[in-house]
Amino acid sequence: MDRLDNTIRPYAWGSTTAIPQLLGVEPTGEPQAEMWMGAHPGAPSRTARGTLVEVIDADPERELGATAVAKFGPRLPFLLKILAAGAPLSLQVHPNLAQAKEGYEDEERRGIPVAAGHRNYKDANHKPELICALTEFDGLCGFRAPLRAADLLDGLGVDSLKPYVDLLHAHPEDAALREVLTAILTADPDDMADTVADAAAACSRLGGDYAPYADIAHHYPGDPGVIAAMLLNHVRLQPGEALFLGAGIPHAYLNGLGVEIMANSDNVLRCGLTPKHVDVPELLRIVRFEAGDAGVLRPEAAPDGEEVYETPIDEFRLSRYVLPEGTVAHDLTRATPQILLCTAGSVRTGEHELTPGRSVFVPAGEKAEVSGAGTVFRATVVA
Repeated sequence: MDRLDNTIRPYAWGSTTAIPQLLGVEPTGEPQAEMWMGAHPGAPSRTARGTLVEVIDADPERELGATAVAKFGPRLPFLLKILAAGAPLSLQVHPNLAQAKEGYEDEERRGIPVAAGHRNYKDANHKPELICALTEFDGLCGFRAPLRAADLLDGLGVDSLKPYVDLLHAHPEDAALREVLTAILTADPDDMADTVADAAAACSRLGGDYAPYADIAHHYPGDPGVIAAMLLNHVRLQPGEALFLGAGIPHAYLNGLGVEIMANSDNVLRCGLTPKHVDVPELLRIVRFEAGDAGVLRPEAAPDGEEVYETPIDEFRLSRYVLPEGTVAHDLTRATPQILLCTAGSVRTGEHELTPGRSVFVPAGEKAEVSGAGTVFRATVVA
């Protein structure tokens, strides 16, 4: 197995302290938003044998296993991250596989450079993802029931929000949600900026359920995404709890440290809380206008102490082992590729001692045992 040396991405919304604290190093004073573990070409993990991309390209079947290669192709189909949000991320959705392929082919046909700021589809893959909290973790996930969203907006006492409140009382619910999100994103920018300013002042004054939106508005003054965010469920995860974000589900992470895993894709359509391109027609084509609760996941017990976060997709499977002092070694050998990540304590796997934030890549079929006292997350595929 290979110890991984991983890149930390300095996105502006990143916490300046959370990842350094996990790693036990001094903060640099700069944001440290995500640590990437995997074979994404944008920031592949490094090993003693070269980058993980180079290692896998040299012998895909040896590293990934014949079954995984047959199912997903000669590449690692997931990307594992530690994510540290010190400020809200953009409000966004991801396409399903058919939409991603169609959108990618269309933009390729039209000759839009992959690096262009107005390009929506960087690749032809979908991007389901799972976030598991390591600390208390705040996020937005999926639409509230329209009447609940109407009550929240109405409670602000802002006259310019009344048309949205009225729209949310219409039927059917999916049409009401579509109409109000469309109206928010296509409103006159100056009028919307005034509405957001009034709403932000009311949120600050009222506090309670409105406090998260006051904070969002502080980071994104005048952004229509502040009002769009109030259509969504606010959820606070406790350590060990998780959210699964499937295709078309609007979401945003607000604050906290977590382990994130996703299909290996860059496809994001933004709804707001960003200076980046917002393609409203394409966004409305992708969003699933379905109300429901956020669907907090808790791990399910499996044999040998493994706790699995069950999801409906095959590109990734995330689980964890919480090992008390004196635990006998657990055999983690598997016919699929794995990344093992320590997030607490100190654990040994093979010749490697892992402390928080350290990880290894385990090729398919290679003997892997873990022992010690700590928490280990295991990322692999269903194949």
